[in-house]
Amino acid sequence: MSLISIGLSGLNASTAAINTIGNNTANIDTDGYSRQQVRTTAAVQISVGVGIGYVGTGTTLQDVRRIYNGYLETQLHNSTALTADAAAYSSQASRTDTLLSDSTTGVTAQLSSFFTKLQTMSGNATQSAERTAFLTQASSLAARMNSIAGQLSTQNDNLNIQLSSYTDGVNELTTTIASLNKQIAQASGGNTSPNSLLDSRNEAVRKLNELVGVKVIENDGGYDVYTGTGQSLVVGGSSFKMSAVPGANDPSQYTVQVTYGNSATDVSTVVTGGSIGGLLRYRSDVLQPAGNELGRIGLVLADQVNTQLAQGIDLKGNFGSALFSDINSTAAIGQRSLGQTGNSPGSGNLNVTIKDTSVLSTSDYEVTFTSGSAYTVRRLPNGESVGTGNLTDNPAPTFEGFSLSLQGGGMAAGDTFKVTPTRNGASGISVVMTDPQDIAAAAPLTAAAGVSNSGTGGFTQPVLTTTPNIYNATELNNLQSGIKDATPMRLVMGDVNGGVQGYSLVNAQGVAVRDPSGNAITGTVIQGQTNTLKFNVGTGASSFGFEMSLSGTSNPKDTFSISLTGAGSSDNRNAAAVMGLQTERTVGVANGSVGVSMTQSYASIVSSVGTYASQGKSDVTATEAVLAQSKSARDSVSGVSLDEEAASLIKYQQYYTASSQIIKAAQTMFSTLINSL
Repeated sequence: MSLISIGLSGLNASTAAINTIGNNTANIDTDGYSRQQVRTTAAVQISVGVGIGYVGTGTTLQDVRRIYNGYLETQLHNSTALTADAAAYSSQASRTDTLLSDSTTGVTAQLSSFFTKLQTMSGNATQSAERTAFLTQASSLAARMNSIAGQLSTQNDNLNIQLSSYTDGVNELTTTIASLNKQIAQASGGNTSPNSLLDSRNEAVRKLNELVGVKVIENDGGYDVYTGTGQSLVVGGSSFKMSAVPGANDPSQYTVQVTYGNSATDVSTVVTGGSIGGLLRYRSDVLQPAGNELGRIGLVLADQVNTQLAQGIDLKGNFGSALFSDINSTAAIGQRSLGQTGNSPGSGNLNVTIKDTSVLSTSDYEVTFTSGSAYTVRRLPNGESVGTGNLTDNPAPTFEGFSLSLQGGGMAAGDTFKVTPTRNGASGISVVMTDPQDIAAAAPLTAAAGVSNSGTGGFTQPVLTTTPNIYNATELNNLQSGIKDATPMRLVMGDVNGGVQGYSLVNAQGVAVRDPSGNAITGTVIQGQTNTLKFNVGTGASSFGFEMSLSGTSNPKDTFSISLTGAGSSDNRNAAAVMGLQTERTVGVANGSVGVSMTQSYASIVSSVGTYASQGKSDVTATEAVLAQSKSARDSVSGVSLDEEAASLIKYQQYYTASSQIIKAAQTMFSTLINSL
């Protein structure tokens, strides 16, 4: 009977081994499966007599061991998180790079064509066809900027949708891990190992890392899962919900939060890894800066072109009107501030007025009220202080190109607002001019030499040096009226003394023209050289400045008239001034920087986004290689090898046959013994 028992123990052991081999083979393609191996130990020996020794009683199944290396598994999880992060980032960044850099979708070609058409019009300032072509191109440029801004906004919306989808996936997996923690705890009684459950839990953690980077701490056989800087997702048998919700400061940008009981913790700034980490990194590195930079270019373009056109004269003889929409319209200034969820009941909003487009940055800002009117301004995302102010300040202080004022309601201490000065600059730009004759190509002042001049004195055309405030209708009207009322004027040359010649500026009636201090405008020039003359004419809000040059030799009583440019003029000086904006440094002239032109600014966006996209592709290649190495290392230990399993199968088949022969021998011996009795 002992021999039969020994044979049966061998049969049991070989049967278990063959079943395990079959299970390994069947799960060769199962994600996360760790191969298993039967472990046996010798059964208890029995004594056959004092001084003789012990005889074995067969084998005993110890356990079915899971071939697993925790370190290699952790490496696989970490590389999975990095690869998913890089893939999500690269996919989005490449799309934005194509949008901005492609000649058919980007702004570069349209902006260049805008100035090319302007140059053509400048050469034929009175021709209707050239004016119409320029106006059409201006509309195309505005439409292109609108289109890109719209597509960037759509990418932001899609990113919000993806974040919502991914957080739902996170919740499914964390719920699964928590449930598996409970099942494993129940199945682990008596020192048994629920291998399939352990594999399922590890695979759930790996899949979780595809969505968001996590760390795992094993606690009494259970997995506690953390993300970010230690925010819990799973603790024992409990999981905590992750969700993507409209941001408290900016509903258009979803934030990721984890809910604990009745409170929620925003983890958007601390989570890394996985698709969620990649999308959040793309938004902060690429999408938001590109949108703000494009918006800044739109604001500079509209502001600078409109301001210059206001200094010119159109074909109808009127001062120039705006080509592009007003960047400080009632609608525009009201869209640049977002009140934080949780502000005091009845709190108002902020009007954000652009004061100087040349010093605008691409940052967003946080405005926090310390009382009902006092506030502080900080730059996002680093929280660097920009300054303080009060709603009662008059004039309102300017912060990096913008000022703030109250828009209805009232404020209370703690009220917080997100200010986005440039975000809507590209989406809001449009062409408001409809008549090509309204394009102010001519300069406002025209000089001419008197018909009776006897000297050889030459001159340059006068240039207006006073920049009109196109955002204040009263100031603009006063300036333009002052120029109309002051012209025509005459520069009358006086006596010469030792090569120095005097002059005076008089009006049409011969009365001295006076400066804002009430002094008659007179001066001297040196004959035979170029003299730059600077004048400041008029009083109060109607005063204005201009300059011109005199050269050569003028005789006493020679005159130079200065008059308002008339209708139908072929003069193109103001159009040339607008053309100069193509290369003029009008963007980012702040904090000691000389700034860049609009063309250079857009090229900077393309270059920056292209660099991020290229780096993203490199990161994908690198992380995929690391992931392949990690998977290979893990599979070399835990993966199923068909060759190895086939060899083991032959071994245990022979083991099974041998054990059967032992039982057969025992049966023969037993039958012989019975028959002999």
